[in-house]
Amino acid sequence: KLLSHTNALSSSSSGGSDVFALHSGSQENIDDYDPNLLDDPQWPCGKHKRVLVFPSYTTTVIEYVKPSDLKKDMNETFSEKFPHLQLTLSKIRSLKREIRKLAQEDCGYEEPTIAMAYVYFEKLALHGKLDKQNRKLCAGACILLAAKISNDLKRPEVKHLIDRLEERLRLNRRELLSLEFPALVALEFKLHLPQREILPHYRRLCQTT
Repeated sequence: KLLSHTNALSSSSSGGSDVFALHSGSQENIDDYDPNLLDDPQWPCGKHKRVLVFPSYTTTVIEYVKPSDLKKDMNETFSEKFPHLQLTLSKIRSLKREIRKLAQEDCGYEEPTIAMAYVYFEKLALHGKLDKQNRKLCAGACILLAAKISNDLKRPEVKHLIDRLEERLRLNRRELLSLEFPALVALEFKLHLPQREILPHYRRLCQTT
């Protein structure tokens, strides 16, 4: 029912093309979510990391490598582990930075709201719901849902947020609003998140403020 309902709601206003394309994911349950997975510091190391084991301790050595090669290696390793995903890890992280910048600098939202948006966005990403066409729409929908659930927004505040999403992410307002409910369905209406999912993101946000 979830898939058929989302399919029915996923066509855009222009030409009927999908703006929230469904792809098979590796996780069958939306609750099977690790908030540390995409921010794991081991990801950028890839084949350039060497673990040295000594009698009394173990250490890790990461050789120098050009940033472009490191990024390529990281994305290749990520793609091998998650072949069903259509976005690279670097692209997912880039979109998260955009989410934070828009929510924090443009709208003044605090870390808990951004952390919630991160969880929504990562769940959609890890379940294979994102692609190159809908990635920014999904990011915008996640900010919108997080802002609504964690803040007592008045109508003018909602309008301001949508204006900023439209301008900063270069989104079509109608497509953004039409994607909000399919994103909610894909998240199985579970917008109230347990602390174990939010806290790791919240701590990282506070450490990098």
